[in-house]
Amino acid sequence: MKEITEIKKIGKGLRYSLYLDGEFFGVYEAEILARHCLKTGEKFDDEFFDKLRLENGDYACFNRGLTLLEKGMKSEKMLRDYLRGKDYPKESIDKATDKLKEYGYIDDESFCESYISSYRTKSKKRLKYDLLYKGIKEEIVEEKLAEVYSDEDEQENLFMQAERYMRAKEFDLKTKQKFYNHFASKGFGSGMILSTWEKIKNDRT
Repeated sequence: MKEITEIKKIGKGLRYSLYLDGEFFGVYEAEILARHCLKTGEKFDDEFFDKLRLENGDYACFNRGLTLLEKGMKSEKMLRDYLRGKDYPKESIDKATDKLKEYGYIDDESFCESYISSYRTKSKKRLKYDLLYKGIKEEIVEEKLAEVYSDEDEQENLFMQAERYMRAKEFDLKTKQKFYNHFASKGFGSGMILSTWEKIKNDRT
């Protein structure tokens, strides 16, 4: 049996440090402590405290995930990475993620579509790279790019950026090389970059 020797409030929030037999046992949510009406001086066996730790992990993990998602959409991978960084048990992360998906807070297809719409200044190649890195399945990325961001959209996007880039610049060989390298680094295709250069050049001369 282990005795609860101290329950110490942390700051102004609703979290407490729990001490058993004079040793720190962990940080616990007020809701979890209240559910079991825990008080100093009470004694429980190891099985009780093991279950308490898991219950606290599930509760805290879900609420931490919900707080993150209320600030902005995230992919499932981004959520899991965030929760792993907070050292929650894998079982708690799985439960929290499943519940948040069930409630509609996590939806990789919606996230993908929203991301593409928000970053339309990027090339298709860069968008695909970013979304794959964020854990979106390739088939979802390909489908949403085809739906939301056409080749014509990408061409128009490049042209607008290129016009700004070439403002007050000369159309010489050195500038052309810099122009090409600049937009190639952003993921735009070779043919699209060169045709855009020629179009702007012809419009200016």
